[in-house]
Amino acid sequence: MNNVVLVGRTTKEVDLKYTPSGTAVGQFTIAVTRPFKNKQTNEYESDFINCVIWQKPAETFANYVRKGHQVSVQGRLQTRNYEKDGNRVYVTELVVENFTFLSNGQNNEPQQRNNNSNTNTQASIQNNNRTQNNANYGYNSNDDPFLKNGKSIDILDSDLPF
Repeated sequence: MNNVVLVGRTTKEVDLKYTPSGTAVGQFTIAVTRPFKNKQTNEYESDFINCVIWQKPAETFANYVRKGHQVSVQGRLQTRNYEKDGNRVYVTELVVENFTFLSNGQNNEPQQRNNNSNTNTQASIQNNNRTQNNANYGYNSNDDPFLKNGKSIDILDSDLPF
């Protein structure tokens, strides 16, 4: 199975081009923050993932996403290689099959757009306006279903369905 889901921020504008046959193709990079700090610098690091998106979704993505926007992308990893200046160049990229706009770069407001209109928009991403600046990556204790008025809820083993 080759299925990848990433949430991150775009690092630049989408590079939208068209093939000779007229098919739209967009290339972009998203920065995905690692869930742990670097021991030497005590800071969070990010991975920069190259992505490619095709056809109408590429045009939609390019029209609405700008540098710094937070997005969720789902697709498959693909490798390819080509010859450049006498050297073989190897590329690994995420081929985006589905995406969700989570926020723009300025105020983290959700944009409520999705390239797949048959799915419940934002169904897989909840509380899209959480900030990524929290050290715990958007976790907000107000959203914790196991807290009641800031206090833990006691759950007995007999309450569990398994």
